[in-house]
Amino acid sequence: MAKPKIGVVGIPGKWSTEALADAVEAATGFRLVIDMAEVCAELDSGRLVYREHDLTRLDGIVVKKISEEYSPHVLDRLEMLRQLQRAGVRVFSKVERIIRLIDRLSCTLSLYNADIPMPPTRITESAAIAADTVTAFGSAVFKPLYSTKARGMTLIDADQDPQQLWQQIEAFRVDNPVMYIQKKLALPGRDLGMVFLDGEYLGSYARVGKSGTWNTTIRSGGHYEGYQADEALVTLARKAQAIFGLDFTTVDVAETEQGPVVFEVSAFGGFRGAKEGMGIDVPSRYVAYILEELDV
Repeated sequence: MAKPKIGVVGIPGKWSTEALADAVEAATGFRLVIDMAEVCAELDSGRLVYREHDLTRLDGIVVKKISEEYSPHVLDRLEMLRQLQRAGVRVFSKVERIIRLIDRLSCTLSLYNADIPMPPTRITESAAIAADTVTAFGSAVFKPLYSTKARGMTLIDADQDPQQLWQQIEAFRVDNPVMYIQKKLALPGRDLGMVFLDGEYLGSYARVGKSGTWNTTIRSGGHYEGYQADEALVTLARKAQAIFGLDFTTVDVAETEQGPVVFEVSAFGGFRGAKEGMGIDVPSRYVAYILEELDV
């Protein structure tokens, strides 16, 4: 039986994309990294074309990263991938499941509606309401609806000159007319990435923040460590990820004095955190799962 041809949608040259493509090539002998910026959807023919490749002729596509940065434009790229599903190509994870996680508000509402504990959150277009929210929260994190790795997030404290508070809100609102505001919680200097493959829990890693920073992202100087999550945390994360049914994902969880909270469920999950924090080769495991799903 011929080995399947599986393409990787991602960012050419980026570590996680290339690591996944390496794992696909090692298992199948086929390698194709697809940059969505160069893809053409031929609606009349039903083809999705990348350079000389008709992607509808592939056996599977695994989406590692749809864009370098999130924006509403990313939704258009995902819609293009529906061409593959219509043609019978298996997409990991299914397009309609990824779409629910690209918009932060969509993800948040799904989690809230399933009674998943989250930080107190407000959504508004009003600067006055945003200012009142900061006052009520004491300290608030303003998050773009489309972002990854804390890009564009702004911490605004109530304990400052009112004019400066308004200036910060207005500066954020320039690019974010719909403001997503969460209460800043006291965290123990870390938050957790809890990793799932086909709903199976693989383990957890901690993102440990650099001293003096308010967030724990690697971009802000943080680093990964291993973490042994207790059963209650695993149960919470499993419930959160099950809402979306992704083939692979990471659930971002934080421990607080009031109990654990979920920040988000990732549309694509983190390979590097699993490798550096847990010592797990997720790309190889993911590809093995994909081959099982394709029944080869």
